[in-house]
Amino acid sequence: MNTEHFDVLIVGAGLSGIGTACHIQRAFPDKKLVILERRQQLGGTWDLFRYPGIRSDSDMFSFGYAFRPWNELKVLADGPSIRQYLADTAKQFKIDEKIQYGLKIIQAAWSSEERLWTLDAVEESTGTQRRFTCNFFISCTGYYNHDAGFLPTFPGEEQYKGLRIHPQHWPEDLDYSGKTVLVIGSGATAVTLVPAMADKAAHITMLQRSPSYIFSVPGMDKISAVLGRFLPEKWVYNFARSRNIRIQRWLYQSCRRWPKAMRRFLLWRTRSQLGKEFDMSHFTPKYMPWDERLCAVPDGDLFTALRNGKASVVTDHIDTFTETGIRLQSGKQIDAGIIITATGLNLQMLGGIQLRIDGEPRLLGDSMTYKGLLLQNVPNMAWIIGYTNAPWTLKSDLSGEYLCRLFKYMEERDLDMVTPRDDENCDTGGGILDSLASGYVQRSKGLMPRQGSKLPWKVTMHFEQDSQMLLHDPIEDGILQFERTREDKVTPLRRSA
Repeated sequence: MNTEHFDVLIVGAGLSGIGTACHIQRAFPDKKLVILERRQQLGGTWDLFRYPGIRSDSDMFSFGYAFRPWNELKVLADGPSIRQYLADTAKQFKIDEKIQYGLKIIQAAWSSEERLWTLDAVEESTGTQRRFTCNFFISCTGYYNHDAGFLPTFPGEEQYKGLRIHPQHWPEDLDYSGKTVLVIGSGATAVTLVPAMADKAAHITMLQRSPSYIFSVPGMDKISAVLGRFLPEKWVYNFARSRNIRIQRWLYQSCRRWPKAMRRFLLWRTRSQLGKEFDMSHFTPKYMPWDERLCAVPDGDLFTALRNGKASVVTDHIDTFTETGIRLQSGKQIDAGIIITATGLNLQMLGGIQLRIDGEPRLLGDSMTYKGLLLQNVPNMAWIIGYTNAPWTLKSDLSGEYLCRLFKYMEERDLDMVTPRDDENCDTGGGILDSLASGYVQRSKGLMPRQGSKLPWKVTMHFEQDSQMLLHDPIEDGILQFERTREDKVTPLRRSA
């Protein structure tokens, strides 16, 4: 089997993979870089999900890359627009030339003797086995399973004669015009699907076990539209990005600091959108804001669909599926020609890659994460994850910039191996997302890397603190352990003059 060698190997050509590759390509244009992608085109999440209305749940001024501004005025962009933005970014920085598609990575193994990662892959279309080696391995696979979403077993589900769909596997040719539709779920996917399908469907119902916080945001950035008439485009973008980052941070911090007051504020906002006559029990969660993620809807489109009668919401538990729909524990029957199970995601680390360190298997849940990026006792590897309480890309951008700082530091000192070590016993045993009560997190405790009692092992989910830690704090901190390049090994991380 032939082996292809690269200085840096990235797995995943989604938002994180494209962005990280762009950072490295800009700082080290002569570096031999590759992205391995399982799908047949780039985009990751934004290529996988094709259901009606699919869109970002963060504003695009802060969701777009810092190095390539998003200058459209639409706040929550749709999936096709985001896919095109990623494709254009990859083309502009010639990253599209460095992507190899259709490769499922089976195993990534580190050898301290060779100071190399070896990745075994298979071409899923042909079954051909491929092997790659690299000096530095970066996982940009996200944290959920692309093969299958979470689908609970429902009583009597085999009786149902209609069409049942999970949003993660949306049929391209689905025609739901004039049909009754039932969406099971109350999260971001459900609140996106309901208004997007309401106009064409005969009627659409959202069935939820319990409510979520729904927060309306402007569909268009009118402030930037006005400023754009008088100010340079770059100034308008920088102002909008800075403003939106601060607003998002204020909202999150306020929810954690004053949960009862913010609960009243969010429910007041919802009532003002729905009207005084609407039954607010359907939008009054039992948990406090940001125990789970808030669901954003542009211009209150969900509330509009509910007010005009094209959609409805039911809060109840499923007793059983029937031939024509679902019977609830209250005894009510909901008939539907199409049932959409927007029941969530399954977590999966590293896209299912088996990790081995010097012959020993290693799980991500066995290690703490260093600065939310590197992994305890794992050499020459980064694991890119974005924010859960702010736009994903803010953190992935910072991570890419930090890796460039790290690579430069190592090159200038003729170093080829870096490993975070915890000599102070900082491990708390807690996962990095344990504070979230979301079902997909609670179902998968132990899979995520752990965090420690203090920085840099503690995950802050705080853009300003991470900016300081990743962009300005010294690389050498007594926790990262470096080893010098041996004379019998090829020097990694060649940087152009």
